[in-house]
Amino acid sequence: MTNFVHVDYPTEHPGVIRAEKAAAALKGIAAGFDSARGAASLVLAAVVSALLVLANQVVDRWTEGHLLSAWVVLWLVAFAALALLSAPARRAGLALRAAASTWAESRRHAAEDRRHAAEDRRTWHVALRDPRIMAELNHGMSDIRKYY
Repeated sequence: MTNFVHVDYPTEHPGVIRAEKAAAALKGIAAGFDSARGAASLVLAAVVSALLVLANQVVDRWTEGHLLSAWVVLWLVAFAALALLSAPARRAGLALRAAASTWAESRRHAAEDRRHAAEDRRTWHVALRDPRIMAELNHGMSDIRKYY
């Protein structure tokens, strides 16, 4: 007598499913990341912290035992700096991002030009030793001269 057992096993592992969902979530977070906003936040934090240090130095000099008023003035400076400097910090972040992308593009073009120049030099050196390649170059140059 034969007994058949039908056991339904899942076709996908639950850990793999969780890992795929986590990877998709990270991809979504990375797609929504704005580097200009991050740069602006860093610039704003640096400026506000510098203003807070300056305000702390000033408040320490004129407060003798008036810690509550010093604390209020310090936080007033902090919130005023956050309110007034958020837009300029964002513009500075955008300008830095544009400058960095322009610089990277110019570096890429320069590297490409150097690569083309090196290829041209190699071709010329090979053509000096191989008359067939030199003939092709001469023929190509004569065709180009017709159009000038």
